[in-house]
Amino acid sequence: MNSRWLPSTALLAAALLGLTACGSTGGGAAASGDRAARIEVRIPEDGNSGLLALAKKDGSLDAALAKVNAKVVWTGTAGAFAPAAQQLDAGALDFAQGSITSATAALAASPGFKLFAAVAPDALGEGILVKSDSGISTVKDLVGKKVAVWHGGTSEYLLLKALKQNDIPVDQVERVYLQPNQAAPVFNSGQVHAWSTWGTYSVPQLADRNARFLVNGGQVGSENYAVWTVRTKFADAHPAVVKALYEYLHASGLKLQADPGAYLNVKTDSGPEAVSAAQREIQIPFDKARGVAEPITEADLTRFHAVAQFFADQQIIKGFFDVKPYLIDVNSLPGAAA
Repeated sequence: MNSRWLPSTALLAAALLGLTACGSTGGGAAASGDRAARIEVRIPEDGNSGLLALAKKDGSLDAALAKVNAKVVWTGTAGAFAPAAQQLDAGALDFAQGSITSATAALAASPGFKLFAAVAPDALGEGILVKSDSGISTVKDLVGKKVAVWHGGTSEYLLLKALKQNDIPVDQVERVYLQPNQAAPVFNSGQVHAWSTWGTYSVPQLADRNARFLVNGGQVGSENYAVWTVRTKFADAHPAVVKALYEYLHASGLKLQADPGAYLNVKTDSGPEAVSAAQREIQIPFDKARGVAEPITEADLTRFHAVAQFFADQQIIKGFFDVKPYLIDVNSLPGAAA
């Protein structure tokens, strides 16, 4: 009802209430202003499973960031890092996770972000898939065959590492460049003989028992660390937020490692997003073996440079790219005020 129809006594009471609110310190109006002033942290979620899926559901990341006057703005479900890197460069995203392979390729093209945390390579969940009945038993059997890869990232890196390890010239295996979400039907229809990919896509294939790993990341000596990235201008303006997010990722990663099942089917256990019982059997051991976010060390930098040199040698990027200027020492950042 419009206030002009209220009796005069009600109008007087409303006016007095408004004056009281305006004159209070730390009251409703001030609290509302504080909320409006919070720093927005734009980050993609994990969908139905994963660390950030649970963070969105239980509000724990928002609670952690509130300590540094920040709040989460979820920007959709995380996918391949290349488009996320473009969003970071364009100022449309503040944080994203990728691999050091994809991050190196993206930085070489447009260095608009920095790296502040690293996760050890996924030795079990990424690798080169072949059909269970394909008859392909060694990497050398890929000679003359077609392999689906995503350009300039994890999948191309794994294939090239496997070929080098087996002294196979790269031109003897045909790379078929496909976006990750396009590769499954092409692989399943037999249009390619193998698919170099990572856990998001390998687990459903392995669970269906139509595919097996020819080799996995550990077997090819992968140094493909996962990395957490932040938009450079955001990091410069809000270092305490970067530190708070790192601390959350590290602590939550330890919890996920200890109890991976709690991070599966966070929103629903049915429908296309759901992890099936067969997928769960595969995913949980992968997650238990996976590392957690850690500060980037000098030893990590040496491994990152090995990846950059490998990509340069394989002509994926134009010459060696030094990632050192794009690293943040998270331990040196200020934390939340006491």
